[in-house]
Amino acid sequence: MTSNDKPKDGSEEPRPASPRGRQASRQAPQPVEPRPRRYMVAALPQPHPAAPGAAVPALDGDTVRRLLEDDPEVRVLRRLRGTAGNPGAQAPGFPAVVVAEMTAEHAEALRRQYPQLYFERDRLLTYSDVPQPPRRRRPAPAVVPPGVVSTFAFLVRDADGTPLPGASVLVTGHGWPAQTSTGADGRAVVTMVGETPESITGVTVRPRSGYWSVHIDRPALSTTRDNLIEPIRLSETFSGFPGKQVFGWGQQAMNLDRLPPTLRGAGVRIAIIDSGADVRHPDLRDRVRAGVDLVGGEPDGWSVDAAYHGSHCAAVVSGADDGRGVVGFAVEAEVHACKIFPGGRFSDLIEALDYCIEQRIDVVNLSLASRHHSPLVAAKIEQAREAGVACVVAAGNDGGPVGFPGVLPGVLTVAAVGKADAFPPGTAHEAEIRGPMTGDGYFSPRFTCHGPEIDVCAPGVAVLSAVPPDGYAALDGTSMAAPHVAGLAALVLAHHGDFRGPFSGRDARRVDHLFHIIRSSCVPLNFGDLHRTGAGMPNALRALAPALAQLTPEPVEADTLLGQLTEEMTGAGLLVPGAWEPGGESGQTGQGGQAGPGSQSGMGSQPGMATQAAYGAGTTANGPVPGGLVRGGPRGRATATGQGGAPGGTRGKRGGAGTARPYATGPGGGRTPGGAAGDVPAGPRTANGTPAGGTGPAGGEQAAMAWLREEMRAAGLLGEDPADPAD
Repeated sequence: MTSNDKPKDGSEEPRPASPRGRQASRQAPQPVEPRPRRYMVAALPQPHPAAPGAAVPALDGDTVRRLLEDDPEVRVLRRLRGTAGNPGAQAPGFPAVVVAEMTAEHAEALRRQYPQLYFERDRLLTYSDVPQPPRRRRPAPAVVPPGVVSTFAFLVRDADGTPLPGASVLVTGHGWPAQTSTGADGRAVVTMVGETPESITGVTVRPRSGYWSVHIDRPALSTTRDNLIEPIRLSETFSGFPGKQVFGWGQQAMNLDRLPPTLRGAGVRIAIIDSGADVRHPDLRDRVRAGVDLVGGEPDGWSVDAAYHGSHCAAVVSGADDGRGVVGFAVEAEVHACKIFPGGRFSDLIEALDYCIEQRIDVVNLSLASRHHSPLVAAKIEQAREAGVACVVAAGNDGGPVGFPGVLPGVLTVAAVGKADAFPPGTAHEAEIRGPMTGDGYFSPRFTCHGPEIDVCAPGVAVLSAVPPDGYAALDGTSMAAPHVAGLAALVLAHHGDFRGPFSGRDARRVDHLFHIIRSSCVPLNFGDLHRTGAGMPNALRALAPALAQLTPEPVEADTLLGQLTEEMTGAGLLVPGAWEPGGESGQTGQGGQAGPGSQSGMGSQPGMATQAAYGAGTTANGPVPGGLVRGGPRGRATATGQGGAPGGTRGKRGGAGTARPYATGPGGGRTPGGAAGDVPAGPRTANGTPAGGTGPAGGEQAAMAWLREEMRAAGLLGEDPADPAD
């Protein structure tokens, strides 16, 4: 995510006319001229009176505004009011800022004339997900005869022949890439100067919603007929989606799905500073209830999201737990949408942070970045920190150093990681894989920014979430990773006892302690470069351990608990199918009346599932495992207790026992799919991480029963017995 006055991906248009600066529509042709630059102008603080004749007089905010308004070469757009510093805080107050347009030459002249004024470029921010697969290094481009023009027509439809309107089509060659979108008939035409079919290096198609993206390296394109591309429906990978609710692979990796249903973030306020949040969407309708529109100034403008980006982030943080679609981390938190995109600038970010301070927001998600530093934005973020506002910031998406404001010490900066079994082959997500990869299939994507400023990493590849008006899309970016951490931060603030005791005050100590807890909960991921992962991936069970220790297990009949655990072990291939079922005979089925898996080796391949052996290898015969999501109903319906000493914690399915969640271990000893690296069931294991206890059915059952005892101990049904003979 880089920032210039002219965005590279073309996704950010200049801000439309608003009440702050509306201009008449242009009817006649007008010559194209360089546009003026936008500046933030503030009076520098005067710590002491100047000696007579030794310095210019101090200026206040009103004087600065009048001075600029009276200048015919300056166009004043608006004023950001100044604010006093927090009582007892180290950060000083924030000066009044005038946002104005002028030429660079005139700004320099004003600097010389009024040295007591501070001038700073009001630069554009970027927010978009990864716009294209990375451009690979290659030799000098081939020499193409001048005047060569190639036109490519694309037809984007699904396997049933339904056209996909609004799909983004990106074509890359030796020169500049070309991008367009499909019309109502699913067709799009791209004309490229200086390119031939042989010079095209890649084609990427991203449907608006409901489908996986498509990426084709070195495509064989025709200039005389339609080039057909057929994306795969998300529902082909996740059976029943969106009618059935799913947990994202990233939520599983951070162990959200194993938290008890009572931890839902009630009482915490979260702000998404982004492109708005479309409240028409079922997963956002009753979740985002307030906000501010800093783009058009409309009272309800924050509830409209033309860019899709803010809605996607908001649903990761707090998507509704209604049994369908996706579910967020903090489903009962109060969510505010601060709309600054499209066209968001530093001044808009300052204004949005003022809103967060006034509304006593607890956690702010900043899925945005710039390649330029802003002292004024840095001062406002520090003022927010002193007011108890925790800013979680995306690192950036251009593959280089961490962007601003992620480089600031007072924020929590998040890099992205991916998982190889979270998406089908042939997608744009696959193009982001770079080595090395962990035994569980985790990797650091090409696009993520990196550096010593990275605090943690979080899932940011193929993140499934809500997009307007009522669809779902899998997007990439550190923009998608930051909401995972912001959602967890809300849960920690709501349920960790420290924030009802010594860190209950709204001050910088509260923010710093929150960030310390999140960093301390991380499971390290070894990619050979700590600057790509920081402390590692946050783990919800670790971060909320004190809250989990205070929970009382729900009373559960022993037969019911044993039945649920037996079903999970059977589905995972740890127990012979039909070996035991509460209230039934040996050999009966244990999957809702359906036939059992059939062998001890694991489940047969199903949509979104794979055999146990395949999980260990991170792939199936057909490529990467297309799983990564746990099916089930709303959080809170399951009654099985959680693992790892978390009484009352639910397992990896919500809403009944009809869906098993397989467990397996990769070479690194991690749990796959879905589990955080290093998070494994208790019990004896061999050198490669598999359960010990012999071979064959008898040995498998012995290991399974050892695991069952550990689960029952975690549920409080058995006492601790280190000398268990089964171990």
